[in-house]
Amino acid sequence: MANFKLVHPTLPAVDINRARNFYEEKLGLKVILEDPSPGLMFKVGDCRLYIYQRGATKADHTVAEFEVDDIEAEMRELRNKGIEFEDVDFPGLKTVNGIATMTMNGGEIRVAWFKDTEGNILAIEEMAKTLKEKLMAEMAGARA
Repeated sequence: MANFKLVHPTLPAVDINRARNFYEEKLGLKVILEDPSPGLMFKVGDCRLYIYQRGATKADHTVAEFEVDDIEAEMRELRNKGIEFEDVDFPGLKTVNGIATMTMNGGEIRVAWFKDTEGNILAIEEMAKTLKEKLMAEMAGARA
């Protein structure tokens, strides 16, 4: 296996200035690097998110998920900033009040999806403490 450390999402934007405004003003992220390509790197916790300008693309899946401690509080804050959450209704996955609840390895994960100004599908995720602890232990064991 390669000696990877972290994975950082890279997302396209048709209008880099519009995307910058969304990520700074709506999500509260901070630009830590600008490149002339044009592209922007944002700090997200211990990770980073890179947005680069290019022609229109179409992704019909989640491209980045932001971990949160309280999904309802985050949704209220984001809704107050004009973000609309997506309704999902697939076999085995349906949102109720904008949140889909899934059980994995005996723990609950709650997810809500929304789009950025460029059409990228983003999500916020709240993971049960027991599941998060299991995953962190697995990740630590995998690095050993």
